[in-house]
This record gives sequence, structure tokens and C-alpha cells, in this order.
Amino acid sequence: MTAATLQPHSMQERLIVGLDVPTVEEAEQAVRELDGIVSFYKIGYQLAFAGGLDFARELASGGKKIFLDMKLLDIDHTVANGVENIVRMGMTMLTIHAYPKAMQAAVEAARGSELCLLAVSVLTSMDEQDMIDVGYEYDPHTLVLRRSEQALHAGMGGIVCSAAEAEAVRRIVGPDMAVVTPGIRPTGSDHGDQKRVVTPAQAVRNGASHLVVGRPIVAANDRRAAAQAILDEMRSA
Repeated sequence: MTAATLQPHSMQERLIVGLDVPTVEEAEQAVRELDGIVSFYKIGYQLAFAGGLDFARELASGGKKIFLDMKLLDIDHTVANGVENIVRMGMTMLTIHAYPKAMQAAVEAARGSELCLLAVSVLTSMDEQDMIDVGYEYDPHTLVLRRSEQALHAGMGGIVCSAAEAEAVRRIVGPDMAVVTPGIRPTGSDHGDQKRVVTPAQAVRNGASHLVVGRPIVAANDRRAAAQAILDEMRSA
């Protein structure tokens, strides 16, 4: 069994804007401002727990693509039940922590649906010292590659990783799986709490299928201009 994959047909479909804002009202404003430029949005914990799940359903029913960034990890039965309900919500992408049993349960639960399951490898806010601190025996790059192999064997639809690792991941997973890269920062922008960051152009060159960009767009004074500049940089690659 293999999870649904997602092949973008235009550069616009490859840009996912992270709606990392505290309220649905602010998210609605961002979507209005980006109308016609952006059609794919990520909703994570912050917005999800402020009414964002209903908002995600509304956006999906209106034709937008939604990446639900829940990073599920639990016993198999609980993961499967959660995935089954998320399938009914009409979401486009969903993240699962790249633990083999959790991935296998999620793939089975999403069977026959259009939901693309993404394996979270190593958070882009973590570096080698962070990995040591939490007890992993692998450095970030090695663990990303190991989890990419496990996600491929589990039948996942894609991988979430730093764009710095996207080229190596692409060699493992082949051309069909999604390689989704957060931690994207345009040249000269503030890295914030991200540690393994890459520019939009380099991410595309490295083989990323989708780029997740949050604060550089959502926190910009002119969101449309910021999104357009990133799309232009992606096209330049």
C-alpha cells in the first residue's frame, strides 16, 4: 500500500504559506490579501487550537489546498483513527512523525484517499547539539536519511526535511514522493528560531517539491509582494 502522492503542476502550487497567526480572523485577512497568488496553506498547532480546524475545512471546501501540520504520533490505533477523520475533512497533506509503526498505521488508514501523508524527519529548528540533548545517536543529516528510507518503505506520500537535506533525500525516495521543506528564508531575512535554513531558489535546485514559508510572508508589511518575490526567486532556479 502506498499513500497518495502530490505532483505540483506550477510553481504557484509548490509554495505553501504557513498561517502561523494566533486567530482565525488574522488568518482570514492573510488569505484575502494573498488571493490569486497563493492557493496552498499550512495550518499548525497555533491556529488549529484557536478554531483553525473549522477554518481549514472552509478553505478546503472553497478550493484551497490545506497542509494540516499536526505531526501525529501515538499508538497505532489512535493514529489510524485520527487519520480517518482528517481524510473526511478534505485536507491535502498531513504530517506524521516518522516512526515506522505510526507511519504504517497512517498509510493503512488513508488507503484509497487523496490525502498525502508526510513523514516528519528532523525539525528544522534542531541542530546536532539538540539531537545530543534529546538522546539521539544520529546527527540530523544521518537521521533524516534513515527516516526517509523508513518512510519510503512504509508507503508514505512524502518527507518533511530541511532543504539542506532535500537533495540527498530525493536520491533516496525517487522522483514521485513529495519533498516538503520548511525553514525557507529569502536572502537577507531573519532566521528566527530556525537553524537549518535555505533560500527558496536553493530549495528548488535541491529537489524540493514544495516550500513552506511562514513568517517571511505572513509577517511582511506587504504580503502579496513578499509572496510574489519568493515565487519569482523559485522560478529563477
